Amino acid sequence: MNLYGKTLFSLCFILFVGLMLTLDSSSTVLAEPENEKTAVGEPVEPDMHEFMEYVFQPTYKRLKQAMASEPADRNAWKSIKADSLILAEGGNLLLLHKPEENRKAWDAHSIEVRKAGGQLYQAAKAKDFKAAQMHYQSMLKNCNACHQQFADGEHQLKP
Repeated sequence: MNLYGKTLFSLCFILFVGLMLTLDSSSTVLAEPENEKTAVGEPVEPDMHEFMEYVFQPTYKRLKQAMASEPADRNAWKSIKADSLILAEGGNLLLLHKPEENRKAWDAHSIEVRKAGGQLYQAAKAKDFKAAQMHYQSMLKNCNACHQQFADGEHQLKP
């Protein structure tokens, strides 16, 4: 190898090492610092009555109508899946709200709504109306228990 070839090889090697060092240092710059907090959910509407009226009530009313009889077609099942998923995820949203008292019971009701709504969603995906009815009843029972405890028994839901 002549002097020109050795010089070119050395220059390429130096560029390669420099590039590797640059990539290595840039990856540490992009890494998330360990001491930073992750984002936390925050209610948009703090008033629980308003929240329930605009998030849960319309969804419940549609689901009540859809669950009145066994779905006849794919679109009817799709409606049940959509509304049950919204209500299940609504259980997660309820966990963002802070009741004036008894946070432990509030969280337990919220988790049960999420669980029963999720089971209803899974039953609807499987097109199992008997299981869907069971989970729908379970979800409403829990909603009513929460309303009994936190809304002085008002707003009781009927299947």
